[in-house]
Amino acid sequence: MALPNPLYTTDCGAAYVGDSLALLDQLEDDSIDLVLTSPPFALQRKKTYGNVEQEDYVDWLFEFCKKVYRVLSPTGSFVLDLGGAYQSKRPVRSLYNYRILIKLCDELEFRLAEEFFWFNPAKLPSPIEWVNKRKIRAKDAVNTVWWLSKTDHPKANVSNVLVPYSDRMKKLQANPQKYYTPKERPSGHDIGKNFATDNGGAIPSNLLEIPNTESNSSYIQICKSASIAPHPARFPQKLPMFFIKFLTEPGDKVLDIFAGSNTTGFVAEELERKWIAFEEESAYLAASAFRFLGKTQNPDDALALYENLLRQQEAVYLSTSKQLVMKL
Repeated sequence: MALPNPLYTTDCGAAYVGDSLALLDQLEDDSIDLVLTSPPFALQRKKTYGNVEQEDYVDWLFEFCKKVYRVLSPTGSFVLDLGGAYQSKRPVRSLYNYRILIKLCDELEFRLAEEFFWFNPAKLPSPIEWVNKRKIRAKDAVNTVWWLSKTDHPKANVSNVLVPYSDRMKKLQANPQKYYTPKERPSGHDIGKNFATDNGGAIPSNLLEIPNTESNSSYIQICKSASIAPHPARFPQKLPMFFIKFLTEPGDKVLDIFAGSNTTGFVAEELERKWIAFEEESAYLAASAFRFLGKTQNPDDALALYENLLRQQEAVYLSTSKQLVMKL
């Protein structure tokens, strides 16, 4: 079998409506360089975009990850963004995001290349009961992001994601003799004379401070102008941008199996990577096409595109259903 017709395509990628469990089966072994995704989190309250009960979550997500392992290239990476959660009606943290990590490494032989932590300073205080009302917990503003691989040495180049030097480092580079003397420190680190060399930026840490604000993007602006509700759980473009630049090269293939509003595909397109997006909700994926339109897009034309994509998907669904009935 092959992938069905995509809902839409761009110069670099294609977006498909469907259950990722089924769609993953249509991909070749070892064919994807980076799987980067943010699945619905294991929350206690049901969300409009769908989520799974905490007690079932690890087993549910594991089924997707087994298929990810098969399609991932030998030197590819699997980046999994998981938000934290509390246990039901208790001020005690759920361990689901750690349980899935251990299960993936123990049972699928994924390697944890490195753990990252996405700090969103713009996140609203939550959960309300423990933070706002009883005031016994701090605001939950950090997601765990697991960087997994099939080998100890996946493709990666930290030089592609250097960050600006601090003001102090800039002063040190300008006058190294004034600020430090090359020698071995008490910690055992040997700070040599090349420490002050300008390498174009500093090596980033595994704490990624990225505010989740997207009010000015073309996607949000067009959704508003066309009176279409945007996806309620989007991650910021800078998050997939970091990992795509870090772990892939132009021309590599990037897959998001819970694409939502297709932030991953849009960033991959901008960075000249090939991309594939899987999303079960056709309305969310149809609206994601707005990401590839300019901010000045006429609202009526955008709405017409959205409705046409939904009609197109409905026609495919009806045709497929009819064929199944005839077979029965």
